[in-house]
Amino acid sequence: MILFYNPVSSASKKPVLPMSLLAIGAMLEGVEEYRIIDGNLMPDGLTALREALVETKADILCVTVMPGPQLSNASPICRALKAEFPQVTILWGGYFPTLHGQIVMQEAYVDYVFRGHCELAFGEFVAKVRAGQDVTGLPGLGWRDADGRVHLNQKPPVPDINALPDFPYHRVDMDAYVRSSFLGSRTIAHHASYGCPFQCNFCAVVHKVNGRYSAQTAERTAAVVEKLVREHGATAVEFYDSNFFVHEARCAEFAERITHLDIGWWGFGRADTMLKFSDATWAKMRKSGLKMVFMGAESGDLETLKRMNKGGKQDGNAILAVAEKMRRHDVVPEMSFIIGNPPDPAKDAENTIQFIRMLKKVNPATEIVFYIYSPVPVEGAMLQEAQAAGFEYPKDVATWTEAKWEKFAQHLSSNLPWMNDDIRRKIGNFQRVLHARYPTMTDTRLTRTGRFALRTMAAWRYKTQFYDFPIELRLLDKVFPYQRPEIQGF
Repeated sequence: MILFYNPVSSASKKPVLPMSLLAIGAMLEGVEEYRIIDGNLMPDGLTALREALVETKADILCVTVMPGPQLSNASPICRALKAEFPQVTILWGGYFPTLHGQIVMQEAYVDYVFRGHCELAFGEFVAKVRAGQDVTGLPGLGWRDADGRVHLNQKPPVPDINALPDFPYHRVDMDAYVRSSFLGSRTIAHHASYGCPFQCNFCAVVHKVNGRYSAQTAERTAAVVEKLVREHGATAVEFYDSNFFVHEARCAEFAERITHLDIGWWGFGRADTMLKFSDATWAKMRKSGLKMVFMGAESGDLETLKRMNKGGKQDGNAILAVAEKMRRHDVVPEMSFIIGNPPDPAKDAENTIQFIRMLKKVNPATEIVFYIYSPVPVEGAMLQEAQAAGFEYPKDVATWTEAKWEKFAQHLSSNLPWMNDDIRRKIGNFQRVLHARYPTMTDTRLTRTGRFALRTMAAWRYKTQFYDFPIELRLLDKVFPYQRPEIQGF
């Protein structure tokens, strides 16, 4: 028996379909017995895992780990279980061990890590571990030799997603992951592609896939969506792909295939790529239920985008143009900005603020999501400038679980060497005024009265660009609390 554990992913324990575990589980169907345990669905993950280990006599425990809340949940649980069940092989996979496998393997309670996509190698790993055979040659595996030295094998290539089986939805309680959102009353998540063909040096996806990309065909993706509608009552689908809108023809065909389902949907894309989409394709996507596209605008400054290695032809003009195009087609742009970047965070913050104001003139419906730059271990100007300012990664898992680094992992930390209190306040105050002047449409709990009050109170500040000391907005936020998409999603 194999146990898979999905650690607590946020303070609110918002349940999100554990697609990484379903992807591995799909390869085991009919071959291995396994169970998925989700820490977001129970009061105590440690107790649930302990009981499952006793009940099933499981010999392998696999944990998917993101930095932030998941790491803080997974680390003490695995330490306790290893002490109580030393015979159980504990393996970590996912984002954190892929980027920081060396420090994970310093922890005695973790026996192995898999870095990158391990769908094709995991079954062989299980068979060899149980047979007492050598596993050290498997792609993506992190392991320790007899002297305790850590070895990290080269990551495997991104697999052909069309050669992989569909997710085994019957292995989880799907109703626990269905939620109401602005997209629809029963919103479910899906992954229709792996990787991204671009190599932005602020994005950890680069470290995981190195520019590789594999997408389900339009026919396959539409079939999965229809299954979610037919068997699980989905009225909306969120695509968590790193980049859903890479190929226009695929997107147009997919839209045509799902129009009859009458659902809402949302996904990630790039401004410069989607600007090239024809009006006919945009019309098809809107008719099929596309309501919003998340785009990494990052910055309106061309030099900053070059330092980010954003690639393609994205610049401020492309961002503004696609926002205007989406206004005409009644699709909401959700654009994220990385603000306060080194080497001159004050200038970067001011430039970004002014660009966002320009963007709001072009399309007032544009949703703005803020992230403080958090370096990822990808070589390039951004990381070099951060390191030159004194930035260093933690050297052990315990430090990564500290509150400071939890915030860092969620792109919320301003406790960084190149930042100062003045810049932090400026960004925070502008963010508060902006989000009051333009309350997010994704917050279905915010009443019409609340929206009117927020817009009215913030109007004079936004018009005069006076953002300091927004005391009245802080008080109003207690009456009409604002939902932050960068933390809570929608």
